[in-house]
Amino acid sequence: MAKEPLNVLTESMFYVLLSLLRQERCGTEIVRFVDDTTAGRVPLGPGTLYTILAKFEEEGLIRETAVEGRKRTYAITDRGLGLFRQELSRLKLCVDDGDREERLL
Repeated sequence: MAKEPLNVLTESMFYVLLSLLRQERCGTEIVRFVDDTTAGRVPLGPGTLYTILAKFEEEGLIRETAVEGRKRTYAITDRGLGLFRQELSRLKLCVDDGDREERLL
């Protein structure tokens, strides 16, 4: 059975890619960015983070750019940027649908 490509992101996955849009970051910097950006709404523990990072590397969405001891730094790839933009567009459509329906209440 062929492995299906990643098409839809979880909330945690979305924020990991978001954290890498403007700069390369290591794991602790990614966690800090997500926590600050979401005011703690999206918890990102080590198990979740490193599972996401491994999957993203495997899918070619991010790449490792530096290793200093246990500290690994990551950057988003063009493929990762494309998936991020696709997901952002999908989420905006969801919000538009919700807003339209709510106005009809």
